Amino acid sequence: MSGQTACGAGARGPLRTFLRTETGSAAVLLAAAVAALVWANVSPGTYEAFWRTHVSFMVGSTGVSLGLREWINSGLMALFFFVVGLEARREFDIGELRERRRLALSAIAGISGMAVPVAIYLALNAGHATARGWGAAMSTDTAFALGILAVFGSRLPGGLRVFLLGVTVADDFLALAVIAFAYSGTLYVPALLTAFGVLAVLIALRLAGVRISVVYALVALVLWGALLRSGVDPVVSGLVMGLLTYAHPAQRHALERASRLFRRFREQPTPELERTLRRGLATALSPNERLQRMLHPWTSYLIVPLFALANAGLPLGAARLADAFTSPVTVGILLGYVLGKPIGIVGSTWLAVRLSRGRLRLPLGWGAITAGGGLAGVGFTVSLLIATLAFRGTRLEEAKIGILAVLCSFAVTWLVTGVLSLLPPRRRIRALLGRGRVIVDLGEPVDPERDHVRGPLDAPVTLVEYGDYECPYCGLAEPVVRELLADFGDDVRYVWRHLPLTDVHPNAQLAAEAAEGAARQGRFWELHDVLISHQGDLSPKDLLRYAEQIGLDAERLRRDLRERTGAQRVADDVESADLSAVSGTPTFFVNGRRHHGAYDITTLTTTVRTARERATLAGAGPQP
Repeated sequence: MSGQTACGAGARGPLRTFLRTETGSAAVLLAAAVAALVWANVSPGTYEAFWRTHVSFMVGSTGVSLGLREWINSGLMALFFFVVGLEARREFDIGELRERRRLALSAIAGISGMAVPVAIYLALNAGHATARGWGAAMSTDTAFALGILAVFGSRLPGGLRVFLLGVTVADDFLALAVIAFAYSGTLYVPALLTAFGVLAVLIALRLAGVRISVVYALVALVLWGALLRSGVDPVVSGLVMGLLTYAHPAQRHALERASRLFRRFREQPTPELERTLRRGLATALSPNERLQRMLHPWTSYLIVPLFALANAGLPLGAARLADAFTSPVTVGILLGYVLGKPIGIVGSTWLAVRLSRGRLRLPLGWGAITAGGGLAGVGFTVSLLIATLAFRGTRLEEAKIGILAVLCSFAVTWLVTGVLSLLPPRRRIRALLGRGRVIVDLGEPVDPERDHVRGPLDAPVTLVEYGDYECPYCGLAEPVVRELLADFGDDVRYVWRHLPLTDVHPNAQLAAEAAEGAARQGRFWELHDVLISHQGDLSPKDLLRYAEQIGLDAERLRRDLRERTGAQRVADDVESADLSAVSGTPTFFVNGRRHHGAYDITTLTTTVRTARERATLAGAGPQP
């Protein structure tokens, strides 16, 4: 129940796919960390010897020679930060953070959530050489944080994932800046100037509209090498490349062009048309989405676990643990995450909301924000990376123990959710959802005077579907919609808007115009129900036969179809779909917010229930 015509059958929403990959990879990451600990304690000599093995890539007298651990930390991790940059750019362009006020709030929370832990660490290490390790106490691990969030399930709102993702994106940006300027070696200026020149070439290629992947890959490789030679940690190159990769929703005209190319290839399957078709399919989706879908599973399930395997291993023992928990390094990191992160995020969010005088609004309730602060107190990947740059020997082991111990931040979130569960239902909902304004994706608000509405006009929840009478996925969704309306009664109104995909469904336009002809006779929903259940039989004769069956004036409908009296009404719906960046069917909106992912009864019920609770708290009437 997640297919769409013309927009990628079986595709989930990009953010949901991102979150699910991160959540699932948390278990793999944890397993890799445990494996590293076991290896380092069973055979500490082989563990270190293996990861210090040098691997060289040489062309003549020029090349790069690094240890295996360095290849992972400085090489493969650049791909990890590339994916972070891709997701950040997608959120800036078409996601939650396209509303710049939300971006500002997430950035404030992310920066403060790093500053307070650093302050705690420095307070415990002031005047000592260990103060250099302050960067290891500040960065949230996205995979672990989202993985732990999944454990709490429906006890925390889905919007917390988006807020937490915004915080971690700001967190990663600042962490990379810290790595670049505070933990890089002596700068080699000619190589650094070369890196800036390569970056200028990269921007010029982007502005020129070059879309050849190999060109960007070669430029990225040169940028990585220049940064490595300059003394700046080359993982920065990954983030830069990701941020320069724009995102946009699939455009209907691009999908229609891809359909035409496919038909040409089907008629004449030649190598030339195959290459043209492949290019047409590639340009229909943004480079950001294609690269993210391709690389994100590799970084989540291979690169980050490899990083954990190479860096998390350290010999453990009772004496070593006792020494570590009296060390200001371990204690500073532990307190920085467990206390500093929640205090920094919750405190700065509260101050920002109060001082902005309503310009910045919470997307969630304070209970959910507090739980998110606890989840943000889980550091691993970037913290380990900075620890390996800041320390050696015993101090590095103490830092690793502190980083591994911060998984107890789970207890903070567990305590918060426990307190929330004791509240009366209405107060608990308010604490979780708050009164923040939801981003509206629906370009054209529902107008009961022109839209086709099924259900009470004053219902608190509005479900809008852009559909095509010949689309098989719309047919699958129809029983789900009916069950949803039956379950929620007067709390939901349903709106159908036409989006006939004429390039793949030749009878869809005529069927939509027939439905509008029925609307002129006051019988829209009767014909709608027949059309959506007979998607394979929508010829003109079939339409007139259905009209007679439900008691319409068939002759009047015939005249309306011939004169195309409903064409403008259908065109208006198509135009509103373009305004909402809708390119496939079915596409659902719940109270103006686009529904990504599956449209089975369980998923839609959860979405509608959350919308109803939020509307009830706001005391609102009908929603967009």
